[in-house]
Amino acid sequence: METTEAQSGHHWSLTLLGVGLVIMFAYYGESLLAVLFFAILLSFMLSPVVQALEYVHLPRAMAALISMLLLLGLIYGVTVASYNQAMVFADNVPKYSQKIRTILQPYQQQAEKLEKTGDVVASPEDTNVVPVREVQTWSQTLTHGAGTVTDIVLAASFVPFLAYFLLTWHNHARSATVMLFPLHHRNTAFVTLGLIGKMLQSFIVGNLLIGLLISAVSVAIFGLLHVPFFYFIGFLSGFLSLVPYLGIVLAMVPPILVGIGQLEAGDLVIVVVCVVALHLLALNVLYPKLLGSRLRINPLAVTIALLFWGAVWGAVGLVLAIPITGAVKIVFDHVESMKPYADWLGE
Repeated sequence: METTEAQSGHHWSLTLLGVGLVIMFAYYGESLLAVLFFAILLSFMLSPVVQALEYVHLPRAMAALISMLLLLGLIYGVTVASYNQAMVFADNVPKYSQKIRTILQPYQQQAEKLEKTGDVVASPEDTNVVPVREVQTWSQTLTHGAGTVTDIVLAASFVPFLAYFLLTWHNHARSATVMLFPLHHRNTAFVTLGLIGKMLQSFIVGNLLIGLLISAVSVAIFGLLHVPFFYFIGFLSGFLSLVPYLGIVLAMVPPILVGIGQLEAGDLVIVVVCVVALHLLALNVLYPKLLGSRLRINPLAVTIALLFWGAVWGAVGLVLAIPITGAVKIVFDHVESMKPYADWLGE
């Protein structure tokens, strides 16, 4: 009995040590791992294009190069168009800010009166300041590890090259990875890698399709309501709605920001209702249809994953939290000792 308890304690000690090492490696290896994961996601996104080009008898290396160049050209075009619209919007910011300031002025005056009242009520004994520990804000957490613009550009420049090599050596990399496992585990490893690949592909393509659909509907609705820069604001709001949990709030910010002082109160209410309705449609209808069969993670596990990876990697962690958790669940599903954890993560 004592031997069994000692073995159990030893097992849990090794497990906690392993988890601690993984967390430490994830925290200090953020730049390397983030570049690697983004390259993997990009390679899975472009994989169908490469396969389509291979059907017309193009070599895989050439097909990967063409697909990468097409993607870079698309990103460049979207960036130029977005930059131009952003500059036009920036030129109009003083006009919007003045109108917003005029609308908020009565509330600001009321707040100043309340503050003065509080100063009068406060007694001299209450003026002692108690030092408190500075708490890290959410903005500091989300920008954790961001570094300078040069660091970000340098790290991002590796993503296309790494994704290209992943596409070119896809079959070799998968076979070589399977060969790392003992013979009796290779079939399980092969199946697991295949399921992870399909999950990542569904996640990327599904989010892209949902984002485009919500953006198109948003542009149409904002255009009918005469929201300023509706084509740019609708596109931005549609994709911001995809951010887990925070999307419903982030998606409201652009149309409300440009709509204050330009739209009637009733139109602003319609904008808010439409943003909420589109977000709920995506969450309850589109996501289950496009991603439900591949990504079966319960809401509690998703929330914990977002909190954990957001704390470890900041904004990058929020983007990668769900695909990483989905991949971990698939691995747990195929490891006998980890199946209870997979059941906990699952729906």
